[in-house]
Parts: sequence; structure tokens; C-alpha cells
Amino acid sequence: MPAPRSPWRRPAGGQPPLDPRSDAPEAQTDATRRFRDDPDAQAALANTTKLIDVSAAPFDAVFYPGGHGPMWDMPDNATSIALIEAFVAADKPVAAVCHAPIALKNVRTTNGELLVKGRDVTGFSNSEEAAVGLTDVVPELLGDVLKADGGNYRKGAEDFAPYVVVDGKLVTGQNPASSTPAATKLLGLLRS
Repeated sequence: MPAPRSPWRRPAGGQPPLDPRSDAPEAQTDATRRFRDDPDAQAALANTTKLIDVSAAPFDAVFYPGGHGPMWDMPDNATSIALIEAFVAADKPVAAVCHAPIALKNVRTTNGELLVKGRDVTGFSNSEEAAVGLTDVVPELLGDVLKADGGNYRKGAEDFAPYVVVDGKLVTGQNPASSTPAATKLLGLLRS
């Protein structure tokens, strides 16, 4: 039975849709509450740029946040793939957290190899997907995808605990709890 279509749309600019599970009270963290209470951050979120209009040139790094939407919207998104490939070609850091490492699925390096091949990576684990009851909903399991692309998939010892993997200028975080530590690692790469 095929997975249902995504309730999200491809990155089209404007106010992005919110994964309802991400907005649940039990999913809130100090960082998400701070973000929600920041009027400048909320205004920026309400007026995002269309992905097609984003170029790697003026940016020092790219960070793909998670949620389940990327599982449908990112793996075959030619605009996203080209954008990440431009960051890689320019030797700029690339980061993705939770389900967003699916955006790396078809990304290639300048020598034509899959970006994750032979690299240490993480993302939302199969056991975490099972714990939230969505293994039969998502189109594919992220851990399996990263392994199939030749990645050295790693996961933390405990589901839903922060876990981040850095391999060169590629930063991946396992789950929502990994967002702040992954962002911190990305900032560290930018400072070095």
C-alpha cells in the first residue's frame, strides 16, 4: 500500500506549514518557546523566500530543519538538491536535523559520488519512527535511506535524546532534541 501524500507543500515561500506534532505541548523546548515569543523570528518565518529563489552564494552555510514534511518534499526536489550541491562545491557547511537529512538522498559531490557515501551521518532513527507510530505512513525510513546511499548511519544510545554527528563540513542531528546541539556544531564550523 503506498504511503499517503504529504499534507505539506513543497517549499513555496511565505508561512510554512507546521507539523502538528511539533506544536504539541510535550514537544516544546526552551528553544521553541523562545522562538515562538520572538516577534522578529515570527515575522521572518511568516515571510520565507521561495526555495527556487535561494542561492548558496550569499550564505556561509545551510541548515535544514526537520519535521515529517521533508520526507515527501525533499528527496527528489531538484531545486533543493542543486542548492545543497552548490554549498558542497563551495566547501560550505551543510546541516540537517531529524527527518531533514532525507534532503541529502540524491545530493552528489563534485566528483559525482553521493554526498553521504562513506560519511558518518544520522537522522530520525527507525526505532524512533516506530515509537511515534509512523513507520507505515512515511514513504521510506530515513535510517534505511542513509545506509542505502552508502552512509555510515549512526544513532544515539537512547531514542529521542540529543545526538549529533559531524563529518567534515556535514552536520546531522538525529531528532528534535538534536536541533540546538546541531546548530551549535554548525556555528562552531563557521567560527573555525
